[in-house]
Amino acid sequence: MLKARPRPNATAPPTAVRPPSADRASAFSCTEATVPAADREFVFTRADFERVRALIHERAGISLTPAKQNMVYSRLSRRLRERGLSRFDDYLELLQSDDTQEWESFVNSLTTNLTSFFRESHHFPLLAQMLKLRQRGTTAQIWCTAASTGEEPYSLAITACETFGTLAPPVRIIASDIDTQVLETADLGIYAEERWKGLSQEQLKKYFLRGGGANAGKARVRPELRALVDFRSINLLAGNWRVPKDLAAIFCRNVMIYFDRPTQLQVVTRFAPLLAADGLLFAGHSESLAQASHLFRLRGKTVYELARPAAA
Repeated sequence: MLKARPRPNATAPPTAVRPPSADRASAFSCTEATVPAADREFVFTRADFERVRALIHERAGISLTPAKQNMVYSRLSRRLRERGLSRFDDYLELLQSDDTQEWESFVNSLTTNLTSFFRESHHFPLLAQMLKLRQRGTTAQIWCTAASTGEEPYSLAITACETFGTLAPPVRIIASDIDTQVLETADLGIYAEERWKGLSQEQLKKYFLRGGGANAGKARVRPELRALVDFRSINLLAGNWRVPKDLAAIFCRNVMIYFDRPTQLQVVTRFAPLLAADGLLFAGHSESLAQASHLFRLRGKTVYELARPAAA
C-alpha cells in the first residue's frame, strides 16, 4: 500500500490573539450533537470557547460564531482524551506553549472538509477553454488552495487530460490544504464507491484502477494522474506560500466563506500578483470578490480575471 509522505508543518506560532467579533460569518456545514453542560465530560466555559475562537482565527483565519460552541466542545474533547488532560484550560495552555504537533491536530479538528469530484461543474469547461488558448510549449500551473481529500485537484487533472487528449498534459497542479490529515488521503488517491459521484463510467475506467478482493468497491487514481499533482500543506495566513508566479488558475472555492471580510481581502490581494495576465481565479458558489473589485472583475459565474485599467 502506498504510504503518504510526511507533511511539513506550514503553520506559524500565533502572536497576541483577539477574539473575532460575534457577527463574523462561519461556514461549518456539519451538525454537531448538542451536549447539555451538565452532561459534559469536561468543563467548557464561555471563556474557554472565546480562547479557542481567538486561537483558530489567528492561526487559520477561521471565524467561529457563538453558535459553534457545542461543535468546538465535541471536536476538541477528543484531543483532551488523547492527551490525557482533564481541563480545557490545560489543553489551551498546552497549545500556547507552542506544541507543534498539537497545533496541527487542533487545526485539523476544527476544519470542515466537504468535497466531491467535479463539484460546481460549470467551472471545468471554462478551465478547459482557457487551457486550450494558452501558448503551446508552455506548462500551465494551477493552484488548488483547498485540496481536502483530493477530489478537486484530481478533477482538475482529469480536465487537463481530456483537454489535451493525453495522460501527460502540459499542466502541473499544486494542491494544498491546511489540514494534514485530509492531505494524506488525497496523496493515497484511493476512493470508496460512494465517493465516485461526479465521475462518469468512462472517466472511472480511464483514470482509475478498480480494486479486487479485499479492495473491491474501491478505486485508485492512475499513477499518470497522480504524477500531475503536487500535494503540500499551506496555511493561507502564512507569510510565505512558496507558490510560483504566472499561475494559469487559482481555485479557491468554498474557502473564503470561513474567513471574515478583512481576512478575505488579505488573501485575494495576495492572489493577484501570482496570476498570469490571462489567469483566472475560481471562487465558490456563495463567494463574491465585490470588495476586491480594484483587483478582480467577473469573467463568468464565480470566475474572476485580473482587473485592468480602462483604455485611454
